[in-house]
Amino acid sequence: MNKHRYALSTSTIVAASLLLSGCQLLTGYQKIDEAENAAAVVGKIQPIAGEVNIACLGTYHCEIMQIDKTLIIAPDKHEPIHAQMVATLPRDKSVKYPSKAQLSMDMTPLTNKSAIKIVPLAASGMAGLTNYYARVLPAKREVHVNFYPENNMGYVERFAMIHDFVEAGTYQLRAYQKKSSQNSGSLLETASPAPLCIELLQDNTVQRRFCKQMDAERQGEFVETGMIKAVSSAPKAKKTTA
Repeated sequence: MNKHRYALSTSTIVAASLLLSGCQLLTGYQKIDEAENAAAVVGKIQPIAGEVNIACLGTYHCEIMQIDKTLIIAPDKHEPIHAQMVATLPRDKSVKYPSKAQLSMDMTPLTNKSAIKIVPLAASGMAGLTNYYARVLPAKREVHVNFYPENNMGYVERFAMIHDFVEAGTYQLRAYQKKSSQNSGSLLETASPAPLCIELLQDNTVQRRFCKQMDAERQGEFVETGMIKAVSSAPKAKKTTA
């Protein structure tokens, strides 16, 4: 019997989901990947030995709002709450659009487990916003992320989880729609959006998966569908015989 783990708890704040604009389809899948780089971004995750990088992707925009008790992005302004948390060094303000060579990023290794740095990764699929990834040291963390599946700030999916980031490396929270293989083609099923799922990938290998429940008992909750071991997100190469 599959053991379901709930990612929603009002008392412990393990995870939450909020749908503000009714039934809407996830249309922004990988929009963050497709967005053009902002003027002041690194363009790709830059691993630091001994550190954990946490990023989000899969929708028009996503924000790592909070790690443990530290607030990172202001929900109203969609910008970092503390400028000193952003891993950016001062640059020549006379240069309006600096090249990557002109942009100096403060990638000094972290020494404190409570320290958090965020790095501007790429331009968001939403105009004027930036997608950041977070740098922390390995530890058990509570991570809160807001996903925006459409180009609409009024529709946000709020997700959170507790995970033991034991190993250093790059972790990504990827949003996607779970397509049903048993769709009957009825008008009701066609009109209903496919459930939103969130995968946790460690260095491109899926480790955990949460899917939003649409039944009456757990409506709006993200439920973990089980721990996943060594499931690569990339297709395996087929063996060839001589």
